[in-house]
Amino acid sequence: MGFKPIVMVEIRLIETFALYNCSICMMPLSTQTAWLFLIAIPVACIAWTVTHEEVFREPREYCIKQSNVRKTLLGRKFFYLFTCEYCFSHYVTVIMLLLTGYKLLIDDWRGYLLAGFALVWVANIYMSLFALIKVDIKKERLQCENEEEKLEKKE
Repeated sequence: MGFKPIVMVEIRLIETFALYNCSICMMPLSTQTAWLFLIAIPVACIAWTVTHEEVFREPREYCIKQSNVRKTLLGRKFFYLFTCEYCFSHYVTVIMLLLTGYKLLIDDWRGYLLAGFALVWVANIYMSLFALIKVDIKKERLQCENEEEKLEKKE
């Protein structure tokens, strides 16, 4: 009789653990997909900004220099991570997963793993599209400038 309360407590703990860690408690697939595409936006923004934009030019140039002059492989690779948007997006993704607790398809560590690789993939698609748009905008700007120069020469 002395063991009955302990067994009841253990059963309740197991029931509670199962309730919060079951796949039934997962978000619907449509919600998971929406989260995937939404969380990838800040991942892409942060990774692109740090690795390409002017606001981080000085730290990026320092990292580029260090990635070339460091004597150890680990040192060179560490600094290279801050110059490559694909590499850096992995670290931003890990931070976003820690902040949001987002899991994809499976409600355990495998869900984090799937979510991590899926977020990196979607974020890199976003960055590739942004790069294409940016190149296209720059091309149009240069064409407009050339047209303006031609018009000025004719006048």
